[in-house]
Amino acid sequence: MIKYVKGDILLSQSQAVAHGVAPNDDFKQGLALSLREQWPSLYNDFRHFCKTTHPKEGGLWSWKGAGGPLIYNLFTQQHPKTQGSHPGKASEKYVNQSLKNLAKELEKEDIKSVAITKVATGVGGLDWEDVKPLIEKHLGEVKSTVYVYENFVKGESATEQ
Repeated sequence: MIKYVKGDILLSQSQAVAHGVAPNDDFKQGLALSLREQWPSLYNDFRHFCKTTHPKEGGLWSWKGAGGPLIYNLFTQQHPKTQGSHPGKASEKYVNQSLKNLAKELEKEDIKSVAITKVATGVGGLDWEDVKPLIEKHLGEVKSTVYVYENFVKGESATEQ
């Protein structure tokens, strides 16, 4: 079941949080930066994962730290062209693949609730009207309750029921 909410995803009470990044992302902007600041070990582990596995666009990587939610990093954007540069743009193909992989993970891990952003529409550059149907297609039938943070309101908890 999908529920559209407004609020600050960092205050989510969901079991998991999903957001879009690029393989080898430096987590220097958007929600990725906020996650890096809140859980520095997330970024350190992400860098190690990328250096050892060389992930591809369309995949995902999950991380669980002490006391926080499970975080799904969806590879919705192209690799940065050079070390330290900004990630490339997102594509509907990568978003589609990442969401398909996320749906499988949610079912496999028996995740009860997940909060997700409007993936790939900020830094990624895609239009929400193109991404929203992909979220509905892949996550609309999962057993998890999916809270789509459609409107960001800093410091405000969304109503997640």
